[in-house]
Parts: sequence; C-alpha cells; structure tokens
Amino acid sequence: MGSSLGFPASLFGNMPWARDTADSSTTSHIRSEHATVHEPVFQWKYRFPLFLAITIGAFNQLAGINAILYYMPSIFAAAGFSQLSGHLQAIAIGATNLVFTLVGMTLIDRFGRKSLLMVGAAGTAACLAGVSWVFISRSHQAALLGLLVVYIAFFALSQGAVIWVYIGEVFPTAVRSKGQGAGNASHWITNTIIAFAFPVLAHKYGSGTPFIFFASATLLQLVVVTLFYPETKGQTLEQLQRRLVKNQKLSVG
Repeated sequence: MGSSLGFPASLFGNMPWARDTADSSTTSHIRSEHATVHEPVFQWKYRFPLFLAITIGAFNQLAGINAILYYMPSIFAAAGFSQLSGHLQAIAIGATNLVFTLVGMTLIDRFGRKSLLMVGAAGTAACLAGVSWVFISRSHQAALLGLLVVYIAFFALSQGAVIWVYIGEVFPTAVRSKGQGAGNASHWITNTIIAFAFPVLAHKYGSGTPFIFFASATLLQLVVVTLFYPETKGQTLEQLQRRLVKNQKLSVG
C-alpha cells in the first residue's frame, strides 16, 4: 500500500531512521524478556509470596496425606484388620480422594481458597485426633475406616484442590514459575521427610504418635491460614501483586 504522497511504503522501511526505530523496539523487548527471565525470586520484596508458597507446600504434607496413603495397608494391619480387608479399605479411601478432589475443584471459586483451607484444616485435625485415639486407647477400631474416609474427604476438597492454584496466584508474572518451584520444592522435601519418619515414629513411639503430630500440624495450619493467608478469589493478578509484593510498584507482566 502506498503512502499518502504516492511513495511505496516499503521505501520508508529502508530508511535509516525507520531501521533504528525498529531495532530500538526489538532491543527494548529483548531486554524486558531478559529481565523477566533473570528476575530472582529470593528477594526481600517477595518475602510474603514465598512465605505463602513454602508454608502451604509444607502444611500439605504435614497433614500426613501421602504418608497415610503410602502406608495404608500397614495402618489397618496395626489396628487389627486382615490384609485383604485393609486393601479393600484402601481402595475405598482412594475413591474418596478422587471424588472429593473433584468436589473441591467445583467449590474453589464459589467459597474461596482461604475458606476451604480453614474448613479442611479443622476437619482433618479432628479426624487425625480420632485416629490417634483409636491407636492409643486400643479400642473402637471399627471407627478407623470412617475417620480416615472423612479425613481424606476434608483434605481433598481443601488442600488437595487449593494448593497448586494458590501457589500460582500469589506470585507476580516475572517470578511466578520460580515461586511455584519454591512451593513445589517445599511440598516434596517435606513429603520425603515425613515418608521416612512415619514408620520410625510409629515403631519407636507407638502407632498413634504420627497421627498426634499430624493433628497438631493441621491445627497450626488452621491458625496460620486464619491469621496470615489472604483470600485470592475474585482478584486479578495485578490486584494481588499490589497486596502481596512489598516495596514494589505495580508492573504488569
């Protein structure tokens, strides 16, 4: 298409000033991308998003979810159930986990992340306390399945559904992938420690001891979430960045 003076538009693309403008724009874009890629997440201004990501990752495993799933047949065997019965009950618990994770995914935008975390922490703490009582008192073993099924339901619709959504929301675009990595690392490092510690604690101090620890950790989580975790439902990433990133002007990534 020609210019208004009848000169072909391609003519201006070959002009030195046009090339300089294009080069300047390209250089600015490259520098912007380079700054984003190399923006470190472990900075003081990101301390609050890091606190949220690292604690939610750790609390997820301090609730005992993976350790309980890993050692489910042994847990039922310790309560006096047969091996076959223990395996069937493990299947029931796995199905509960799947169903209530889907339920949590439908509720997360309706009730909010913080609300689900608080309800889940209270419910899992109560169930874990009940499980510890079954082992310590050596009575009411029939209640074990019900307690663990309800525990799994509370966990799946709260922490199971919320954790990865929440970690992704609390970081600005420039460091989101690195922040998610920090939360992910916290989650799996804690999982590894708990998985190795569970059988040691159960053998040395009794089968109820790990569940006392898990119940205490989820009560602590309830306190921390209530006092410190912000609700992220219904907020844009830019609004969250204003709230969570300290000593930084808003920059839309």
